[in-house]
Amino acid sequence: MKILCPAKLNLFLAVGPIDHRKYHPIRSIFQAISVYDELELTPSSALTFECDDSSVPAENTVTKACRLLMEVVDFPPVHAKLTKRIPSEAGLGGGSSDAAGVLRLSKQLMTMAMPLYEQKAIAKAIGADVTFFLTGGRAKAEGYGELVTKIPSPDPVEWYVVAQPADRCSTAEAYAKLDSLSYEWRDFPTEDVLYNDFERAAPCGSLELMERLLVHGAKDSGLTGSGSAVLGRFVSEEDALLAARKLDVEAPFVTVAHSL
Repeated sequence: MKILCPAKLNLFLAVGPIDHRKYHPIRSIFQAISVYDELELTPSSALTFECDDSSVPAENTVTKACRLLMEVVDFPPVHAKLTKRIPSEAGLGGGSSDAAGVLRLSKQLMTMAMPLYEQKAIAKAIGADVTFFLTGGRAKAEGYGELVTKIPSPDPVEWYVVAQPADRCSTAEAYAKLDSLSYEWRDFPTEDVLYNDFERAAPCGSLELMERLLVHGAKDSGLTGSGSAVLGRFVSEEDALLAARKLDVEAPFVTVAHSL
């Protein structure tokens, strides 16, 4: 059984002050987009994993989701085959979406359906963003990302160019840089504007790509997640495709996507 695991964008991301557990509460608006990893699960005698991207470790969000399911419900051992299309260290939520893909496929591999609240509990144990991928579309996220409220998706669909520079920045590094700065924790916006606190600590390559997206016709541009990928919003698919062709020589990863 195969399933597509979509990427996400953060159209808004405000990071709260670090708490006693060394975690940061957030306020964010997530948007699922048409860039996908593909996950295939096959019943097996033991849990095994393969991936076409050698940078993905043998123990990962997919295997963690499988092990947690095997502990709490009648989920059988599987061979998990992951085809990566969502780049890592990008802020696009690939690992979280892959784990949610396991949860979404699990109902086809079990004799009894698992209630949504149990899926959400497992999702939260894997990572904060995983819960969103059980909802999809566009949603507000609060708490540590696990409190997800569905909001209307754009109609007609919204078009984006998503690009990632050669610069990389791990989530831990991005939070460490942000913690060294002083800033106000913003509330959710009342207008449709791109905003991300991590732009204060983003790699130079990300900031440069944001500028290039504007030069190539984006309505606005911003960082997604903790980076290093950026997005530009475009009026039409044609405008997005034209910009992507121009940007393709300036960044190692460039793609056109629409809202889901």
